Amino acid sequence: MQPFETREDILTAARECFSRGATLRTRRERYKRFTFGDQWSDPVADHTGRIMTELELASRKGRTPLTNNLIRKLVRTVVGRFICEQAHSHGINKATAERNSLAEIDARALEEFLISGMAIQRISDERRPAGSGVWIDNVNPARFFCSMPSDPRCSDIELAGMLHDWSMAETAARFAGGNRSRATEIMRLYGDINQSVATFAATPQSTAAAFGRGESRRCRVIEIWTLEATEQLRCHDRMSASYFIASPDRMPHIDSLNRRRARRRQPAVSVKWELSTAWHGRWITPRGEVLGSRVEPRHPFALRFYPLVDCEVHSFVEDVIDQQKYVNRLITQVDNMMSTSAKGVLLFPQDELGDGVEWSDVTREWTSYDGVIPYNPRPGSPGPHQVVTNAADCGAYELLALEMKMLEEVSGVTGAYMGKHQGGSGNSAQLYEAQVRNSSVAMADIMASFAAFRADRDALVIDKESAAAPAEGIS
Repeated sequence: MQPFETREDILTAARECFSRGATLRTRRERYKRFTFGDQWSDPVADHTGRIMTELELASRKGRTPLTNNLIRKLVRTVVGRFICEQAHSHGINKATAERNSLAEIDARALEEFLISGMAIQRISDERRPAGSGVWIDNVNPARFFCSMPSDPRCSDIELAGMLHDWSMAETAARFAGGNRSRATEIMRLYGDINQSVATFAATPQSTAAAFGRGESRRCRVIEIWTLEATEQLRCHDRMSASYFIASPDRMPHIDSLNRRRARRRQPAVSVKWELSTAWHGRWITPRGEVLGSRVEPRHPFALRFYPLVDCEVHSFVEDVIDQQKYVNRLITQVDNMMSTSAKGVLLFPQDELGDGVEWSDVTREWTSYDGVIPYNPRPGSPGPHQVVTNAADCGAYELLALEMKMLEEVSGVTGAYMGKHQGGSGNSAQLYEAQVRNSSVAMADIMASFAAFRADRDALVIDKESAAAPAEGIS
């Protein structure tokens, strides 16, 4: 059996791309926390300069942080409207769409697109327990890396890939090629790798650990696609009226053929040398051994980053985080004012307590709806009375209403977009439809970007279906 080829150069380039995406992955984690309710974990400094979370700082000040998660509602609204109004993918085989549960896959991809500004799907033609054919998978942006594009269509990237964590059995099945000795060697290889990368356990957040160490009892396989230029010969044989492409090492054979034809006065084979580009896909271990490879006209990823201005990604959720944080602070402030204001406090003069009456009797009778409390009135004394005060009003309620209104304005998800009727009951249906159309203007840009992503994905799926490529991993 031939030894595994090692490509440390490609692995190093992939690791550098993964490292450059660390900031984007960190920001995505923050946006995800806010979307799903963890909204008090941002780091802040107290008066001594000590760094802690906003939750810890508020708790130290005796306040109970409250969360009114409006971001999740906005995301669900946009995804829900997409599900109700989405256009079916054109050209994709119905069996492929049903096999992949395409409507659900796209809804989850849109949810990720709103949270992180990244929509990534991988299209492959392979055998799975659920059947053979073209498969569409959402890719977790935390596991994806690429050379950062500047073109919104992501057509200028030269390296793309993702991290896989497969079981030992699946890894061997994908790359053994039906060879038992090769499968045994792959298992031995990963036994050594998993032992060597265990040293990363002390620094789980490091780039090296995140890139090279898989989950427990799993094999980390790094899929890397690179755009590479190769030499080729475009040949035209006028004698047989045929056109074909040959590799440069076939040039001596073509020269010999042309010399024989020249002696016979036959037309020669015309040859034109050129450089062509193709995507080379490799599945590599964390140490650089190549488990499998293939060449395709393009990489298998459908990508879209939003809005990709100066290579920067700014998501829908990012725009509303500041409003969400201020809403949480205001409702926490209102709750603190209500909890510290006097509510039903009984003022009872000590010298007016009735004969034979204990303070425990007063407390018990005061809490009874038909209780009677005997007391000895004193001239000029107001007697026992209850104190009830309203919570202090410093404009918090007005600010809260203003921030919730601004949240709608900033996000573009207004009441009409959510399906709420705006205005009085006498308004016409045409007016309501106009309100819905106008409310969709703010979301038109991001939805058009996602529609372009789906169109690019559909074209890639159609190419895969027409090519009927063999299953991946069997090379």
